Amino acid sequence: MGAVNDRPGLSHLDSDGRARMVDVGAKPVTARVATASARYRTRPDVIALVRGDGLPKADVLATARLAGIGGAKRTSELIPLCHPLPLDAVSVDFVLERSSILITATARTTGRTGVEMEALTAVAVAGLTLHDMVKAVDAHGSLTEVRLEAKTGGRSGDWMRDPEPVDEAAPTTAVDGATPAAAAVRARTAAVLVSSTRAAAGTRPDETGPLIAAWFAEHGCAVDGVTVVADAVIGDALDAALATAPAVIVVTGGTGVGPDDRTPEAIAARIDTALPGIAEAVRARGLAATPTAALSRGVAGIARGTVVIALPGSTGGVRDGLTVLDGLLDHLLDQLAGGDHG
Repeated sequence: MGAVNDRPGLSHLDSDGRARMVDVGAKPVTARVATASARYRTRPDVIALVRGDGLPKADVLATARLAGIGGAKRTSELIPLCHPLPLDAVSVDFVLERSSILITATARTTGRTGVEMEALTAVAVAGLTLHDMVKAVDAHGSLTEVRLEAKTGGRSGDWMRDPEPVDEAAPTTAVDGATPAAAAVRARTAAVLVSSTRAAAGTRPDETGPLIAAWFAEHGCAVDGVTVVADAVIGDALDAALATAPAVIVVTGGTGVGPDDRTPEAIAARIDTALPGIAEAVRARGLAATPTAALSRGVAGIARGTVVIALPGSTGGVRDGLTVLDGLLDHLLDQLAGGDHG
């Protein structure tokens, strides 16, 4: 009988098809990072209880976060062929959506093998803990979409999950010829998303989100909140924000040329109408202060009737962008609501 493991890539099988632990002794020691995500689906009223700390088992998210970190540290005990790794750091974060909780985990090590399984174990254990915490009020909750989002380091190099395709089969007409998404947009409401892995992990304070939220409040817009997420899941956070149909979403961060910067790609995959002039004006404003503003890949457009604008992740870049929006926001929202071009 021929060898079972005659395909490249099945590293955990030997030539006879038997499970084995891969020998990594000859591999170089390098910095390695992996980010994974999962989604725990439940009812909107349960999400409200989690947000308000109203469940019988208190501190739901804090407990799930600790469980996820602990799961990452014990991955080699749970997955038979994984190597024990000296983890440099593990972060577990949550985004509360309308009827689900987005879980993300980032694991880091300096070693000879990657931390993909540690990140995946972290989100899985955190999700299972969420179920344990909420099952008394919703036994039908489910943990779904456990998946790797990105990884860096090692012989195979960097890898990143491609953006989700846009659903182009959705209905495009409704009463009075307006699109259903545009008809559902909540007037003068705003959402703020911060794409920053370090801020999401708590290793760096977020200064841009509160700045944008305060600017919206000064301009008469109700702010749904500031959501800080790791760079790898900005697309998921954007989908969650779009589902609530605010008039404007401003995303700050992830607009550079680094390997983790993916805000422009996430927005481009979701907008129906591009607004290149806004991004050009923000870049021009920044160039007046610093030549590095030319590297910003900020974009803007309209997605399902919501204006989506990406600003740089620095406070200076945000202030430049808000200065540009000072003269545009009211006119733009008026046009989207059916006003004239006067």
